[in-house]
Amino acid sequence: QVQLVESGGGSAEAGGSLRLSCAASGPALHATNVGWFRQAPGKDREFVSSVSLNGGLYYADSVKGRFSIWRDNAKNTVYLQMSSLKSEDTAVYTCGATFRTRALFSEVSSYDYWGQGTQVTVSS
Repeated sequence: QVQLVESGGGSAEAGGSLRLSCAASGPALHATNVGWFRQAPGKDREFVSSVSLNGGLYYADSVKGRFSIWRDNAKNTVYLQMSSLKSEDTAVYTCGATFRTRALFSEVSSYDYWGQGTQVTVSS
């Protein structure tokens, strides 16, 4: 069982930056594929970014070049650095984890463990 806790959300102005953290308790996070998703009001949860077991990094087209994901195995934490924020980045951001090694990690259904989410609000 993996328990995930997100932090780092808040408010920022357009063009600003925020760093989100996804901290795990239980099994080591480095043994899982981890993804960040977001959900804006009235919209479905959508893929933002993921980091695979072998260190592969993946980004949605909408955030490519602006967001960065990485692991800190010593802290059992995955981070999402968000820069050049836009108003359309406003959403609840949630991290997910899975021990699966074969799945489409841009899909919500591929993840077995989820955090509670953290709100990100970007004002223009």
